[in-house]
Amino acid sequence: MGLMSALKRFGASKDSSKPRNAMQSDGGGKLIRTIQELEEVISGGAETKSGARVTPETAMRVAAVFACVRIRSSVVANLPLQIKRRVDDDTRKNAFDHPLWTIFTKRPNRWQTPSQFKRMLEAHLLLRGNAFAKIIRGVRGDVQELIPLHPDRVTTRQLDDLSIVYEYQRRDGRTIPFGQSDVFHLVGLSLDGVTGVSVIKYARETIGLAIAQEEHGASVFKNGARVSFVLKHPQSLGEEGVETLRKSLNAFRAGGENEGEALILEEGMSTEALAMTAEDAQWLESRKFSRTDIAMFFGVPPHMIGDTEKSTSWGTGLEQQTQGFKTFSAEDDFTTWEETVNRDLISDDEPDLYARFNRNALVQGDMKARKEYFTSMLQWGVFSPNEVRKLEDMNPREDGNIYYPPPNTAGTLANKEGEGRESADAT
Repeated sequence: MGLMSALKRFGASKDSSKPRNAMQSDGGGKLIRTIQELEEVISGGAETKSGARVTPETAMRVAAVFACVRIRSSVVANLPLQIKRRVDDDTRKNAFDHPLWTIFTKRPNRWQTPSQFKRMLEAHLLLRGNAFAKIIRGVRGDVQELIPLHPDRVTTRQLDDLSIVYEYQRRDGRTIPFGQSDVFHLVGLSLDGVTGVSVIKYARETIGLAIAQEEHGASVFKNGARVSFVLKHPQSLGEEGVETLRKSLNAFRAGGENEGEALILEEGMSTEALAMTAEDAQWLESRKFSRTDIAMFFGVPPHMIGDTEKSTSWGTGLEQQTQGFKTFSAEDDFTTWEETVNRDLISDDEPDLYARFNRNALVQGDMKARKEYFTSMLQWGVFSPNEVRKLEDMNPREDGNIYYPPPNTAGTLANKEGEGRESADAT
């Protein structure tokens, strides 16, 4: 049976009014609509040239992939996402009284914390290119909860009028339609402007190679980390002698208490290696290249996942590479979340509201950087002492609401209009 015939047979239904069953994948159910989707299901979820089967779940078993996803999702999870209100052109205040403040600082739903929710959706975004949450609204239309939806169960379509609809498939196979106003949809790198592309899809061969290398390494160490060799005997051994020798070799290769002991040969027997060692075959070197390639796909500097041997285009020093990660990767995640919250969760009737990550928290664990930052902000009159104390979760002091005049590198500026001109004339 041809592929098209199989697709037609699978998708056809005698009664078109009845919902069609979905084929289950590793991540959940999925309704087969195209030949490409059927091919992926038949192949077991994208088999690679190395023979390894790569899905988001199997990819996470690769140390480099897990590290990249953990690092990028943790940055988003641990950074406070605040809801701000514009009081006027110059004044911004935290919107403590808004329901979204509770959503992102206390409880997004009945079972998750804000960090759990953000970490989960960011991991979905990194692995699949999309992240979804069902918006539960109150009587007045305000957001009460955000219920995460597994991206493998969500189908996104853009209609002719350019509106977007979502079809969510429940575990029982039923499909529930959602409108655009009902779904919080984070989109990664997109080629069609509607859905994001999956990193796993494009990095499949690289990740598959890493999986194959790990399986090879596990096989080597399972056999005592020794390559196969041949034993030469000057005469012939009977069946009983061969079996006894085989048992002795298996016990020797099993490691454990025998690890490091010498192999004792009798009756003039000798050994001859049949293959190169793993190091001679540059197996370890190839694993390093795989780590670097995976880090490149996820936009993470190699040193952050443990590869510190070589300098990269991120910068010459680890500090510059870390700053490059903040600028080019973390900032991209922050902007995606902020703009999606503003679009999907804040109504047009509240133009003074907006979402913003507190980026200052990125230096929270670096005491030296925090000291230099606060000193500079106080020196230039950007922060008052009490504002610094507030950022450090400390109580204000009585004389702490003052702003120090910034240093002037070009002369003394007047505090009042006209004083500067009088001073200049007197000179």
